[in-house]
Amino acid sequence: MTTQTTGEIVTAGFVVIGDEILSGRTKDKNIGYLAEFLTAIGVDLSEVRIVPDIEERIVEAVNALRERYTYVFTSGGIGPTHDDITADAIGKAFGVSVDHDPRAVEILTAFYPKGQLTDARLRMARIPQGAELIENAVSKAPGFRIENVHVMAGVPAVMQAMLDSIGPTLKTGLKMHSTAIDADVPESRIAGALGAIQDGHDGVMIGSYPRSNDGRFSTQIVVRSRDIAAMEAAAEAIRAAVAAHVST
Repeated sequence: MTTQTTGEIVTAGFVVIGDEILSGRTKDKNIGYLAEFLTAIGVDLSEVRIVPDIEERIVEAVNALRERYTYVFTSGGIGPTHDDITADAIGKAFGVSVDHDPRAVEILTAFYPKGQLTDARLRMARIPQGAELIENAVSKAPGFRIENVHVMAGVPAVMQAMLDSIGPTLKTGLKMHSTAIDADVPESRIAGALGAIQDGHDGVMIGSYPRSNDGRFSTQIVVRSRDIAAMEAAAEAIRAAVAAHVST
């Protein structure tokens, strides 16, 4: 299946699973990567939830997001240890059983040397009934997709490999374009002008981000729109407003 580009807005939610993320022991690298990956192909990452390794919390998050967005992605909790409970939680969310999938068992059997496919490693072959497998080119243990929910590993290199496999199967929509303007003035000085420009440019989103360097304040302004012409018109108005404030 190849990517289908449509004229609609395609959205996604992301559920990051793991006590280690919430405790700060592991620094998440997957949110930013997924956001960039999806933006580049025309899918809006609209919401991210970070949940602990508690089944009911995973079920709650997945069920909420899969009803709200075109796609849901999850990362974490599909490894070989006792606390890897994502497969069971997804099964519960969809009301289906979870068992060793013959396709996944075959993949792991071919990957591990004879005698090294332990019961713990076989846990990675437990897949909800009716799910499709997601290829893992790095460590072979597959992820899986059930309806609009894509379940991936938490290890960044593995998650990224799974995304490469998923990408061509996704329906994509109108891409969001953006441009950045650096203003050598504090945010407070141009706030009023930015508000007026925002009000006058439908279909454009303007964000301002204050910065400080050695006590000198400046602002980066980001203009986003699915319409390039509208984005550029708003950006030009902002440049003119910035120039007027810099000269005063």
